[in-house]
Amino acid sequence: MKVVNIQAAKTHLSRLVEEAAAGQTIVIAKAGRPRVRLTPCSPEASPRKLGGWEGKVSIGPGFDQVDDAIVALFEGAAVPARRRAKRP
Repeated sequence: MKVVNIQAAKTHLSRLVEEAAAGQTIVIAKAGRPRVRLTPCSPEASPRKLGGWEGKVSIGPGFDQVDDAIVALFEGAAVPARRRAKRP
C-alpha cells in the first residue's frame, strides 16, 4: 500500500491512476491522515446466460401432493398423530 499526500496526488494523478489500475492500492492522505483509497474498478460482469439447467433437472411426480400434517402446521391447527409402523 502506497500513501501519498494530496498535493503529490494532484501533481501525479495520472501516474497514480495507472498504478491503481495495475492492482496497487494507493491511499491519499491529508496532513498525514488517510482520507481516501484509490483502488482499481472491477470489470463489469457479462450478462448471465439463461437455461443452464435445462434438461438436467426434473420435477418428481409427487411434487404437487400436499401433506395434511404440513397444512395443519401452517394453519396453526393441531397436527394429527401418526402411527409408527412396527419394525420387523
